[in-house]
Amino acid sequence: MGVTFSSLFNSLAWWRSGAPVRILMLGLDSAGKTTILYRLQLGEVISTIPTIGFNVETVEYNNIQLQVWDLGGQSSIRPYWRCYYADTAAIIYVVDASDHQRLPTARAELLAMLSEEELRGCKLLVFANKQDLPNALDEGQVGSAIGLNEIRDRQWSIWRCSAKTGDGLTEGLDWCVHHRLLTRLVDAIRSSK
Repeated sequence: MGVTFSSLFNSLAWWRSGAPVRILMLGLDSAGKTTILYRLQLGEVISTIPTIGFNVETVEYNNIQLQVWDLGGQSSIRPYWRCYYADTAAIIYVVDASDHQRLPTARAELLAMLSEEELRGCKLLVFANKQDLPNALDEGQVGSAIGLNEIRDRQWSIWRCSAKTGDGLTEGLDWCVHHRLLTRLVDAIRSSK
């Protein structure tokens, strides 16, 4: 038993060493991705402009280094998302819960992205953002609108949040980090047998 735990913890050197976990933050333009990124990194809201290309920042969360890639969401940039899929541990998909007209587009982009082989097995965290706005749909309504109930090949979770107030962000990240660690633990236990 002691040997199993020893090999288990040795296989988790990536966590102890501080090696960053690569996370892609995706979603349509104006969903709030960049605001969420800097809220997580700096703890405050900063003024942002539409992302042309990407922002990449390292976020320290519960003693784990997260390398978060915030990719632009304009229609002309979305085809290039696939250039960033390699070595991704988790996806954070941000949806503007107050923009009812664009939910079908958010759904189409999400389902197309998840069909990519390089993202197979990635955890999916969806933020139903902009809950501070009066016409925002709740997480259940957003989840139904973007087809989460159709996703059966990966673990996913959806959290209501507000990038402006910070509500829901830590709860969502807790889920993401917790499930990533559990997956690594299970893999380590299986490989030690």
